[in-house]
Amino acid sequence: MCDNDIHQGLVEDWNVTRRTFMATGAVAGLATAACANGATNVTETDVTIETPDGSADAALFHPSGAGTWPAVLMWADIMGLRPVFREMGRRLASEGYVVLVPNPFYRSRKAPVIDGAFDFSDPEARKPLFGYRNAMTDAGVDGDARAYLGFLDAQPQTDRSLKAGVQGYCMGGPLSFRTAAAVPGRIGAVASFHGGGLTTDQPNSPHLLIPKTDAAWLIAVARNDDAREPQSKTVLAEAFAAAGKQAEVEVYPADHGWCVPGSQAYERDAAEKAWSELLALYKAALA
Repeated sequence: MCDNDIHQGLVEDWNVTRRTFMATGAVAGLATAACANGATNVTETDVTIETPDGSADAALFHPSGAGTWPAVLMWADIMGLRPVFREMGRRLASEGYVVLVPNPFYRSRKAPVIDGAFDFSDPEARKPLFGYRNAMTDAGVDGDARAYLGFLDAQPQTDRSLKAGVQGYCMGGPLSFRTAAAVPGRIGAVASFHGGGLTTDQPNSPHLLIPKTDAAWLIAVARNDDAREPQSKTVLAEAFAAAGKQAEVEVYPADHGWCVPGSQAYERDAAEKAWSELLALYKAALA
């Protein structure tokens, strides 16, 4: 698997340092938004989940107090579980969900897998990340998905009578497709934000899994990814239509990585629009 298949739009376009631990600006803004949305009433726990390939470290979030809520699995981007994804998990939980954010690279290293400032334009710097990703086989991801949903369903805060959601960012987009196909009876909603490699010419292309799923879909495409592969959105729309799936495929006026605070491409207005559409999807499909 090549770099661009995993994270198209990022390797070629980002030629400046990308900071992943946000001591200023974007992370502060996200934390403020999370508190404004009631995230201070969220319980966060570091957990370990047994999978067919080992022990995965992860972060679990749910509203504090009594009650049960729908489950959501959140797949991180190529830089994995780190403070910004904890904030995103906390913010989503504050909306009334039990959220699991795993370290996708547990086979290789515990989270966080990067420290401090990170120059994504440096091939040597990003090489380990793609090595971690390549250690995740399709079968391994499917096993992870089943283990993660099983873990979520074992939590007393999870309402198992309601469908679960899955969302992914960048490389997490394809992982969300695989999750929906691995546990089709459980996943009722799928969201992909600036996902890379959703449509390829390979037999394991994520879009070929759509008929195996039973979910509503939200596909938010970055404009620079669309410019590079303008046919991809059409392939996706046709695949959803052929499978009879409810889906929204939209190209956003923002570049790859726009949803993740602290990324060089972060666009607050576009990110908030995507967040609103995510909540609308879950409200409708996980009821």
